[in-house]
Amino acid sequence: MFLKLHPLPAIAQGPRQEYRQLHLGVEVRLVLATADRPNADAAARDAYATIAALEQILSDWRPTSEVCRLAARHGVWLPVSGPLYQVTARSLAVARASGGAFDPTVGPLVALWREARARGAVPDDRAIARARASVGWRRVHLDPHRQAIKLDRPGMDLDFGGIAKGFILDSARTVLRHLGFASVMLDAGGDVVLGDAPPGESGWRVAVSTPRGDSTIVLAGVAVGTSGPSAQHLDVGGVRYSHVIDPRTGRALTAPTQATVIHRFGVMSDALSTMITVLGAKRGSNVARALGAIELFVSDSPMP
Repeated sequence: MFLKLHPLPAIAQGPRQEYRQLHLGVEVRLVLATADRPNADAAARDAYATIAALEQILSDWRPTSEVCRLAARHGVWLPVSGPLYQVTARSLAVARASGGAFDPTVGPLVALWREARARGAVPDDRAIARARASVGWRRVHLDPHRQAIKLDRPGMDLDFGGIAKGFILDSARTVLRHLGFASVMLDAGGDVVLGDAPPGESGWRVAVSTPRGDSTIVLAGVAVGTSGPSAQHLDVGGVRYSHVIDPRTGRALTAPTQATVIHRFGVMSDALSTMITVLGAKRGSNVARALGAIELFVSDSPMP
C-alpha cells in the first residue's frame, strides 16, 4: 500500500544547498546539487518568488487570487493569465479523458464537504444537489486565441487542489533550469518534482512508505504525485469519508484507493493520482497510462 513519499537525504558525492519555506499550505523543500552557495541562494529566492506568484493566481483560498476573481464573473469571456489558462486547459483534458472523475469545477462540493468535516456531519442530499448544480467541466469554455475563459453558470468555482501544486513545482523547476541549476529537487507535502541527477549519481532517492517499511526508488527528470483518503477525513456512523470528492456524484469517497503516479511533469502526476482515487484502480490506471504515466503504484487496501 503506497501512502506517501519521502525524499531521502542523498548519499552525497557532491555538495547540496537546501532551503525550506511555507507555501501552498505546506513546507516546500528545495535542494540544489551545487557548491555555489551565493548563486544557489539567489536562485532559491527566484524559485520561491515564482511559487508565491503562482499561488496568488491559482489558490481558491485567497479571495484576491485570479481564479477567485474569475469565479465571480460567469457568462462572459474573461482574458486570463498564461498560468491560469494552462492549468485550466490541463484540467479539462484530464476531465475529458476520465469522464469527469477529475473535474476542476468541483469547488462548490469541496466547500460543502469542508464544512461537513468541521461540523462532523455528512451533508444531506438537498445540499449536495444544490452544490452539484454549479459543477460540470463541460460548462467551462476556453478561447485559445484570446487566452480567455468563460464559466457558464453562477456559483461555479474552479478548484485546482488536485493539480496546481504539481504545475507550480514544474514552473519552479523550469525557472531554476534557466538560472543554470538543472540538478534540483522540489518537495511540497509529498508532491515531488525532480531535475537532473546530481553529479556522479544516477538520480535522487525517494522512499515510498508501505506497511512493511520504505521502498527506495532512484529517479531523475520526473515528478511523483500521491493521492489517497488518509490525509483528511470525516468519520460518521462507522464510515470514513475522504477529503477527495467524486464530482460525478457529489459525495466524498469511501473507497480506500491510494495512488502514486510517476510522470514527466508534476502537473500530470498530481492530477492523475487524484483521478485514480476517484475512478478506481483498474480504470484510473488505464487512463493515467494513456495520458503518459511512466509508472504507477495503486492499492485498494483499507484506509488506516
